[in-house]
Amino acid sequence: MPRPRSHTPDQLAAAALAVIDRDGLPGLSMRAVSTELGISTMALYRYVRDREELEALVVELVLGGIDTAPPPPGPWQDRITLLATRMREVVGAHPAVLPLTLTHRPRSESALRWSETMLGVLTEAGIEGEERVIALRAVIAYVIGALQLEHLGPLEGPGTTAIAGLPAHAFPYMTATARDARSVSPEREFGGGLALLLRGLT
Repeated sequence: MPRPRSHTPDQLAAAALAVIDRDGLPGLSMRAVSTELGISTMALYRYVRDREELEALVVELVLGGIDTAPPPPGPWQDRITLLATRMREVVGAHPAVLPLTLTHRPRSESALRWSETMLGVLTEAGIEGEERVIALRAVIAYVIGALQLEHLGPLEGPGTTAIAGLPAHAFPYMTATARDARSVSPEREFGGGLALLLRGLT
């Protein structure tokens, strides 16, 4: 008779997420997660086959926090913006998980539900067929890319300071733009870029 399992999938995912938040994605390993749980590494294999399955649990735990309900009626651009902002707020709390959201998105029910809601809004806006494919992928690419820039190369970070200090005669536009960047908040950067994208879709 098999031994009863004492850890739920959510508990496994929470332990793995704690490792990722603390040590980054390179720190994720079966050994690290088993230590976090207070069990042996071999015991962890009773719950998951390998690291890939553990990653999928983490992605579902994080993306499960996104509100996937259809946004209230209104202009479709505002509804898309709300859906994108919901993802930004949830995934942005765990930026190290970002790469996993792309590789495991097709297996995440929460990610699929978010995409289904997004496609519904696009369809109601009259965007269908290949254009709908491109629109969905463009919004996903924007949200993930914007999050990476926000957390790995923030405007208030040392990169902007270094660019602002470049010789102005050699990089006149880069230095001027870097100076302006200091007054742009993460929220304004995200919202402004998304508005440009949606204007293009229009």
